[in-house]
Amino acid sequence: MSMSAGQVDTARLRVGLIGAGRVGAPFAAALAAAGHVVVGIHAVSNASKDRAELLLPGVPILSADEVARTCDLLLLTPPDDALAELAHGLHTTGALQAGQILVHTAGRFGAGIFNDVLSSNILPLAIHPIMTFSGTSVDLKRMQGAFFGVTAPTQLLPIAQALVIEMGGEPITIAEEDRATYHLALAWSTNFITSIVAQGADLLKSIGIRETEALLHPLLDAAVDNVLRRGDQALTGPIARGDVGSVAAHIETIKREHPELLQPYRVLGRLTAERALASGMLTADRATSLLALLGDAS
Repeated sequence: MSMSAGQVDTARLRVGLIGAGRVGAPFAAALAAAGHVVVGIHAVSNASKDRAELLLPGVPILSADEVARTCDLLLLTPPDDALAELAHGLHTTGALQAGQILVHTAGRFGAGIFNDVLSSNILPLAIHPIMTFSGTSVDLKRMQGAFFGVTAPTQLLPIAQALVIEMGGEPITIAEEDRATYHLALAWSTNFITSIVAQGADLLKSIGIRETEALLHPLLDAAVDNVLRRGDQALTGPIARGDVGSVAAHIETIKREHPELLQPYRVLGRLTAERALASGMLTADRATSLLALLGDAS
């Protein structure tokens, strides 16, 4: 096989998968559902092999080099920190084929992660599904209508976009130089909220409330909906209102009962106060008092 960017026919590709994790296996299964043919999988752990058998039954388990040598599109889905080393290793052994489409799904990286292997004349694509994965067939339904962050050299963007559309997704183009901010934004918006909500649920449980899901669910649904529609104007609570007394009471409770939360409360509180001030929700005097209280290291 030898194809240039202008010669790629994506109508029916032979797909190889290296890394049958919670993202890789459903992603490959979605390509198969779109009419492509998964010809080989490299899976090491028993969980990965079970996942491959469930989502891609009958596809042979091969070595990484064998997978790379038998496909038109090679999907690499190892842990992020192992991606560059994996691509370099395949290049070193000569497993990458000229004209081969090389795809990764890591949010953190653009197509530039493959710069070291471009001498193989591969076609590099970064296609990141903006969703969480369970590693089951449920993910195939969730991919319908989901956004995918795509990054590729300009002449290859139509290939990445076409693959996403075939899987039922919506491609959104992310510039190579914006990839770090893109990944930070997604992690900030989702990872931290998980820790914050889980900690709030733990605080409720510590005072004997067990119905945390029923209690918090409507508050969280409304909060997320409001902030996505209204931005900073959705800010609420004692900090946004400039209620210095309530914030002081929070800090005293934290010091007395949950000292490990003091630093994160102050950091998040200052961020909230600064955003409320900038958006005009909080007066300068109130903001000054709050920021002084939240910055107190005693």
